[in-house]
Amino acid sequence: MRTDIIKHIERIKLMDVKINYSSLAKQYNCDPRTVKNYATGKTKSKREKVDKKSKLDDFKLIIEDKIDNYNTTALSVFHFIQKKGYAGKYGLVKNYIRNHKKEQTNKATIRFETMPGCQAQVDFKEKKKMVNKHGQVFEIYIFLFILGYSRVKYFEITENKNQKTVFNSLINAFLNISGVPKEILFDNMATVVDKHNTVIGQVQYNKKFMQFAKDFNFTPIACKPYRAQTKGKVESLAKLTNRLDVYNNEFETIDDLKKIAEEVNKDINNEISQAINKSPNSRLEEDKKNLLKLPNEIIIKSYQDLSKELKVSKESMIKYLGNRYSVPVAYIDKSVNLEVDHKNNSLKVYFDGHLITEHNISDKLLNYKKDHAIEILKSETFKNSSIEAIELIIVNNMNNMDTLLI
Repeated sequence: MRTDIIKHIERIKLMDVKINYSSLAKQYNCDPRTVKNYATGKTKSKREKVDKKSKLDDFKLIIEDKIDNYNTTALSVFHFIQKKGYAGKYGLVKNYIRNHKKEQTNKATIRFETMPGCQAQVDFKEKKKMVNKHGQVFEIYIFLFILGYSRVKYFEITENKNQKTVFNSLINAFLNISGVPKEILFDNMATVVDKHNTVIGQVQYNKKFMQFAKDFNFTPIACKPYRAQTKGKVESLAKLTNRLDVYNNEFETIDDLKKIAEEVNKDINNEISQAINKSPNSRLEEDKKNLLKLPNEIIIKSYQDLSKELKVSKESMIKYLGNRYSVPVAYIDKSVNLEVDHKNNSLKVYFDGHLITEHNISDKLLNYKKDHAIEILKSETFKNSSIEAIELIIVNNMNNMDTLLI
C-alpha cells in the first residue's frame, strides 16, 4: 500500500481543493488511475487475505481439552473426532497437537522467586525402589516440600501417596518449619485437583483438600500443564533424593530407611544452595518470621494419621524404630494398629479400635510389660510352671538383659 500517496491525498482533501491525478502520478511515479483509485477508495493496494476454513476448526476445542486435561494420544483423539464428523487426515491432527504443546510450553512462565514465608512447593517422587541388606525390595514414595525463599527442604519416605498421607506429610512439613506458607504450589495430583480445565482456564480442587487448606489457612496453586518450570525447585529436590541410592544394601527395615532420609535431609539443608549461594538453614529464620501460624492442636490431630498397621510376631512383639514392644499373646499373628504419640513419648496399640496396651517409647531393644512376659513364658517353655515361679524367673533373669521390664 502506497501510504505516501494516501497521506498526500488526505492533506489535499483537508484544503478543500481539486486533486490533480496526473500531477500526483508524476510526483510519485505511478499511473494516474492508481492515484484516482486511492482518492475515491475504489482500490486497495493489497488484496485482503481470505482465511480458508480448516477442517480442524470445529474440533480444536475438543482436541485441546483431551490433550491438556486427560493427556490422551494424538491417535486416540483422531479416532474420537472422526466419530464426531472430522473428515481430515491424521497428520493434520498430529501436527496441530504438536504445535499446540509447543505453544503452551513456550508461553511465558512466572518464576516463583518469593518473599520470605510466601510460598512453598510440593510434589511426590513415585515408586523409587530400594534394596535392604537381605535383598528385599522396597517400593517407596518420597514426599517433597521446599520453601521458596530459603530453599529449606523437607522430605519423607511414605508407602503410598493417598490423601491421608498427603495431609500427614504436609502437617509434618509445617511442624518442621514451625508455620504454614501463605501459598503452596502443587503438581496436578489427584488428591489435590479433581480437574484442571485448560480450555476454560479453571481448576476444580478436591473438596476435602480445600477444607484442609482452609483449616491451615493457605492458598493452593495448581501447576499448569506444560509449565513444569513453575515447580523447578521441587524438580531440583527430586534429584537430591537420589542421594538415597548409596544406601541400598545398607538398611534392614523401612524405619531404618526413614531414619537415613532424615539425616540426608539435615545434610542438604546445611549445604550451600547454588540458587542462593547460601545454605537453606541460614535463611530459614527469615521464612519463619513471615509464616502463618499453625492451627490449634485439635485441628492438627483431626488430620494426622498417627497409626500404622503391624503384625504381631510369634514372640508376641511388635517393632517400632528397630526396638520391640510386647503385646498380649492373644494377638499373635494378628494385625494391630500402632499409634505414635510424640508429645507424650508413648506408643498405643489398638485392635479393632480397642486399646490393648501402651508403652513408653524406649531406646531399649526389648520392652516387656510384666503381665505380657508372664503370658509369653507361660504359653511356651514354662507352660507347666506356676505364676510365682515364672515371676521369679523374670525378676532374676530379664532385668540383666537389654530389656525394659514394666
